[in-house]
Amino acid sequence: MKKNGTSMNVLITGTSQGIGKAIAQYFLDRGHKVCGIDRQDATVMHEGYTHFKCDIRDFDNLPDLSDVEVLVNNAGTQNEDDIDINLKALIRVTEKYGVQEKIRSVLNVGSASGHTGSEFPEYCASKGGVIAYTKNVALRVAKYGATCNSLDPGGVITPLNACVIDDPELWQEIMDQTPLRRWATAEEIAAWAYFLTVENTFCTGQSIIVDGGESINSNFIWPGL
Repeated sequence: MKKNGTSMNVLITGTSQGIGKAIAQYFLDRGHKVCGIDRQDATVMHEGYTHFKCDIRDFDNLPDLSDVEVLVNNAGTQNEDDIDINLKALIRVTEKYGVQEKIRSVLNVGSASGHTGSEFPEYCASKGGVIAYTKNVALRVAKYGATCNSLDPGGVITPLNACVIDDPELWQEIMDQTPLRRWATAEEIAAWAYFLTVENTFCTGQSIIVDGGESINSNFIWPGL
């Protein structure tokens, strides 16, 4: 499904692995044009995809793109300058590409931890800031008829989380805290991202938790903790 039946120009940050790569592929499979920004080399191979190798903190070297209709802020980190990457850089990317008259939707990939606080301090703070900033952007892009929401996953099966996925004891503890007894796949999160940016036209300023009920328990489990 395409908004108004036409292909849209989509910009996604953090497209070389995990959730971002899955989101890029999901849009491409449905006929949209996708530009990706990542500090790693491209791993998405598709004629409709253009890759820019760049760290989103390097604001002066971000590509000049004037036709962004959908912006997905996915790039993020954990225990590596979390505030600078997850929040400050996200804000600057959004102000550059998202708050303008051609925009139709902005989606910020946050985290359930931004609601519960049950993770590393700077990470939780950065994702909590994303939730507040999402509301700010929603108010400002409404005049363009655009939406802005945050998609806040819990556990997702990605290489980033291998240290707990591959530890049977920790994994069992996590499953005991997750009512649906599993984590999401990156493809499931991509489907939510597509729904919120393309199919959705009226929900805005909201933070959607997709975590299998994990946030109900709010007990963060990680090696060494």
